Amino acid sequence: MKAYVFPGQGAQFSGMGKDLYENAALAKQMFDQANEILGFDIQKIMFEGTDEELKQTKVTQPAIFLHSTILAACLGEQFQPAMVAGHSLGEISALVANKTLKFEDGLRLVYKRALAMQAACEAVPSTMAAILGLEDEVVEKICDSIDGVVVAANYNCPGQLVISGELSAVEKACAALTEAGAKRALLLPVGGAFHSPLMEPAREELAAAIEATTFSTPVCPVYQNVTANAVADPTEIKKNLVAQLTAPVKWTQTMQQMISDGASEVIEVGPGKVLQGLFKKVDRAFPCSSAEL
Repeated sequence: MKAYVFPGQGAQFSGMGKDLYENAALAKQMFDQANEILGFDIQKIMFEGTDEELKQTKVTQPAIFLHSTILAACLGEQFQPAMVAGHSLGEISALVANKTLKFEDGLRLVYKRALAMQAACEAVPSTMAAILGLEDEVVEKICDSIDGVVVAANYNCPGQLVISGELSAVEKACAALTEAGAKRALLLPVGGAFHSPLMEPAREELAAAIEATTFSTPVCPVYQNVTANAVADPTEIKKNLVAQLTAPVKWTQTMQQMISDGASEVIEVGPGKVLQGLFKKVDRAFPCSSAEL
């Protein structure tokens, strides 16, 4: 059973999607449509932009979404998923790929999500940090003991958990986690506290947009970040997608569940190879590859 997975923020690079645009008429058509929907020339930033330009949340999120969904569309008959999942932002790419969402509706939601998250980031000094080499339970317990907002945000793979929250609380947690034996406690170069209670204003804004969008019955289940379980009911998919902004990304649990449910290989659709690396941390022998035209 083929599992297709879609990356999130951080996988972007200058030149992303250019080969698709040059080699597939469908890709060109979808990029042109995206420029129209967004109201600016995103393909120019994707193909020629600096790392600094690509790092802005309002650019990064639609750029990664476009690279992933356009590649999936261009695969045509090759794209036969038995299951899909996406890391954070990648979940919306996965929902377009499995036909829950139309491409243009997915892009509108991604852009709204990006702008809402950017605004929430600017409201409170906040950040995220990667914690390596500690058990998840130890990280959770220490975060609970810190004054201020700091929570487990991304369960990326065994031994790698990202925490998120107010800048001072994250810094205090990093010090306490280092003392508790973490191999690394590294502040990340991100705009704010994604997947934490500080994203509540963005969640409320996105909830209204999701509610107003048509979600169809998918061609295969999506393993959602909030539950790490297979979901095929459009109403439940909507509810979980709303909850995702303030809830942790259960990626470790998602990978384990996909393998347990019979995934025989994983194919990453979009920029980079981050998710393949995480699958290898769960099972070194698991077959992983990148989608290619």
